[in-house]
Amino acid sequence: MGCYGIISAPSPPKTRRNPQPAIYNLQFAIRNLMESFLVAQSLFLLLIAIATLVAIVAGRLRLPYTVSLVLVGLVIAILQPFAIEVTPELILFIFVPPLIFEAAFHLDFRLLRSSITPVLTLAVPGVLLSTLLIGGLVSLGTGLPLTTTAVFGALIAATDPVAVVALFRALGVPHRLAVVVEGESLFNDGTAIVVFQIALAAAMSGFFDPLAGLVDFLRVALGGVAVGLILGWMVAQLIARIDDRLIVSTLTTLLAYGAYLTAERMHVSGVLAVVVAGLLSGNLGLTNTSPTSKVMLFNLWEYLAFLANSLVFLLIGLNVDLQHLWLNIQPIAIAVVAVLIGRAVVVYGLAWIAHLGRERPHLPLVWRHVLFWGGLRGAISLALALSLPVTLAQRETLESMAFGVVLFTLLAQGTTIRFLLRRWGLIERPPYRVAQERRLGRLFATRAGLRQLEQLHDEGLLTDEMWFGLREEYQQVRHRLAQDLNRLFYEHASLEREMLIQARREALRAERGALSDALRRGMISEEVFEELKADIDSRLEALNLIQAALQGRWIETGAD
Repeated sequence: MGCYGIISAPSPPKTRRNPQPAIYNLQFAIRNLMESFLVAQSLFLLLIAIATLVAIVAGRLRLPYTVSLVLVGLVIAILQPFAIEVTPELILFIFVPPLIFEAAFHLDFRLLRSSITPVLTLAVPGVLLSTLLIGGLVSLGTGLPLTTTAVFGALIAATDPVAVVALFRALGVPHRLAVVVEGESLFNDGTAIVVFQIALAAAMSGFFDPLAGLVDFLRVALGGVAVGLILGWMVAQLIARIDDRLIVSTLTTLLAYGAYLTAERMHVSGVLAVVVAGLLSGNLGLTNTSPTSKVMLFNLWEYLAFLANSLVFLLIGLNVDLQHLWLNIQPIAIAVVAVLIGRAVVVYGLAWIAHLGRERPHLPLVWRHVLFWGGLRGAISLALALSLPVTLAQRETLESMAFGVVLFTLLAQGTTIRFLLRRWGLIERPPYRVAQERRLGRLFATRAGLRQLEQLHDEGLLTDEMWFGLREEYQQVRHRLAQDLNRLFYEHASLEREMLIQARREALRAERGALSDALRRGMISEEVFEELKADIDSRLEALNLIQAALQGRWIETGAD
């Protein structure tokens, strides 16, 4: 009312003084809001800068990136230069949608379909069985009520193999194994959240109706799938008909967050909605999309997933209270043992049941070892633990157990999985490939040495006689290495195909860089640049398809 008094006709002196406090309060509120926004923005930029530095250092030292982020977060939390409160809404509504959507968007449904039986077995009955086993074991070990420990079993059941999948891609493990690990994580996130909500409601009310729980589970899970199917199909149709990179990028962003929020508003699974929407838009919507738009989309979502992953794992370390964990070390130890036992029963037991009646198992035994030890816990478990109501009995104990298990899986399992992959022979390369790499390395080194000698000769630091003698020696080494490579290519045709594809890819990337340079110099117009760039992107995509076909013959043959 005070503001309207200023705009309207003059008022008596007694009332004219009233608008001043109102205006002052409004200005004060706006100033406080802007200051809070600037503080939040500064902290956000600081966290991104820290995550970037950790990524650089971890890459040079060959350390697991996500584990390094957690460790740095722990150090910052101990030093306490600043405080950041992580809420479940921040993780579930801001970070989870892009993480899940990116994984589903890139996942080839053909690959997923070939492994759908083990994926769904681990993601649905596996989560239910894991919840019951972990809840029962923790209840026996700590004396907490089963209704309370069942909540913990549900929130810790979802795996988060971000660190493991990144390591898979770097080391080159069998592709189907990576698909199973990633597919299980995509679907068990949604299952675990639904089971958590049902278990939490039972713990708060003190009553659980199995039939009603099953009905709620089916309603929430199938409702989320339905929302994802509808929105994913609609956006896929739009993407297939619109070839504008910016609009397509905007549509996928709206889909990732829109599917989650729509499903949550309807009280169904937002995670499953994002999973299904990502699968549909990535596999149906991109069939007619230009290569340039595809490249931009994949780069966009890879970048968003990198940011979300970096911030989530850094925040995990920042929000760990080591003193509080130490006070609850006994229940944490019991929880860790229970989680490992539950994971072992699910991976080995359910996989054995799924293999009954089959001549060839879905998952070889050594793959089950990887699934067992690679079942890390992360962002989803953290968010669910933070969302526990204050009125829930033993809330602080459950939260400490969740943080303790997440830290154990990341620091103990995440740092040893590389060693175990080598021990189990999953990243062993055939001798001929090692020989090729060794000769290529020596060839590159020889060429670099020859260029340096030539520069020294041109600068007058080497006499002609010295230069000719050294050049002859280096040329003989180059000739011998080239002959060895040709022999390897003749004996192993796959090596030659890979080298040709890689050489063509490097040449096309150089062409694209030259086009960008020509555009900056004003030698070509934007229209011509886009036309030529689209042609290069088409040839790059064709090379990727050829390489995928050569490396992915296991889809038809089942071989790895």
